[in-house]
Amino acid sequence: MAVSSLPSRYGIGCFDSAAYEFADQLAEAGQSLWQILPIGPTSYGDSPYQAFSTFAGNPYFISVDELVEAGWVTREECEELNAETDPRHVDYGALYQKRRSLLRKAYENCDILESEAFEEFCKEQAEWLDDYALFMALKDAHGGAAWSEWEPELALREPDAVRKAKEELAVDVRYYQFLQYLFFTQFKKLLTYAHEKGVRVIGDIPIYVSADSADAWSEPELFQFDENRKQTAVSGCPPDAFAPGGQLWGNPLYNWPYHKKTGYEWWIRRIRHCYSTCDILRIDHFRGFDEYFSIPAGDETAANGRWEKGPGIELFRAIEDALGKREIIAEDLGYVTDSVRQLVKDTGFGGIKVFEFAFDSRDTGAARDYLPHNYPENCAAYTGTHDNATLTGWLGEITEEERQNVRDYICSDLPDEKLYWPMISCVLRSVARIAVVPMQDYLGFGNEARMNTPSTSGTNWQWRMLPGEFTPELMQKICRLTELYGRRVDA
Repeated sequence: MAVSSLPSRYGIGCFDSAAYEFADQLAEAGQSLWQILPIGPTSYGDSPYQAFSTFAGNPYFISVDELVEAGWVTREECEELNAETDPRHVDYGALYQKRRSLLRKAYENCDILESEAFEEFCKEQAEWLDDYALFMALKDAHGGAAWSEWEPELALREPDAVRKAKEELAVDVRYYQFLQYLFFTQFKKLLTYAHEKGVRVIGDIPIYVSADSADAWSEPELFQFDENRKQTAVSGCPPDAFAPGGQLWGNPLYNWPYHKKTGYEWWIRRIRHCYSTCDILRIDHFRGFDEYFSIPAGDETAANGRWEKGPGIELFRAIEDALGKREIIAEDLGYVTDSVRQLVKDTGFGGIKVFEFAFDSRDTGAARDYLPHNYPENCAAYTGTHDNATLTGWLGEITEEERQNVRDYICSDLPDEKLYWPMISCVLRSVARIAVVPMQDYLGFGNEARMNTPSTSGTNWQWRMLPGEFTPELMQKICRLTELYGRRVDA
């Protein structure tokens, strides 16, 4: 359940009473884990996997109710955020126009900029916060343009230009520091509450950062850039049964020799920071650490890409040496080679199994690995992920032969609209150490509730649960299944 999908008021889920109520509901339903999507500040396309920073938090998740309580904005100003808002879908365009102005007003009226807590936060997070705040202030000053389009002296971070920008944009820089202070203060308060309820949070990070991000602008040596800070190669994946033309993601690729030279210091910083906002971490596109697909910059398709060797186990040994043993879920989906399997095994991390993949006639060999009776204990089992159709929607998409295979496997003659329950049960009663079910699947919703359809844009990342949909009856049923299959942690 993404934070953005919570049934909060004012257009998007956030760290308000709806989030605390959801933690209560999870506890009532016997749940001990809540998986969320990445929490960074979303950029163009609204994807949480393309953020302006891998360290910063999304200001849209700040509870505006707390701004009212602080006296920085009025309830009437908040109500204006709801004008013409569909409670079922996030309208990112409206958020950009309305919520940003409300947050700016709160900043102008606030009284915490000189507080010890705020100053301490800025000092503790200066390693990433100073560059991020300046980056966002500069983006505003350039009408939102990507940093690669700024004046060369700013794009290349010439010291005099950066120093001048800090002086001229000091008020705006402070504003972005203020937003991050609110975000992390509120989120950590919510995490504490969830922990008190016996609920731990599974966080999520993309393997790559966005090309237009504070990370790429402030530390270009980490990436495959030329002397003019232009990408020499970009990320993506080759053609397969699901994407015949491959996928061109466009993210900067890492300069792995440089990372190795530094002892993987940036990755250690990144993972350490992640664990300040979650208990378990899911790392997206894990196979990219074994081998990554490199596409020449400027190409319009992934056709000319090739596999390059990644850092492998050395990276994760460095992270463990620095941070100790941490619980990580390795997203090892897609075309998995023997070397990827070996890397996951060597790390000791749990891989991912997806129920829907078990019945895909396009890939019968790999499909066997996704049948619940074949799951290893050390894995995280999902009915589907944010990139998949909902269970109910998926049943309507697959062939009649595949649908019959599903029925035979789960031994059910229920009508299609009810089959999601025995499918969920299959995942819950597997030996997988972790089982995760999207809220949309528990609600039995169709593809109108799908979170993301890869390689498309315009309608993704928008779905929201409505108030009252997580009913006491549904909580009771989920709790009963959780207990039946031995997954009730406090039982």
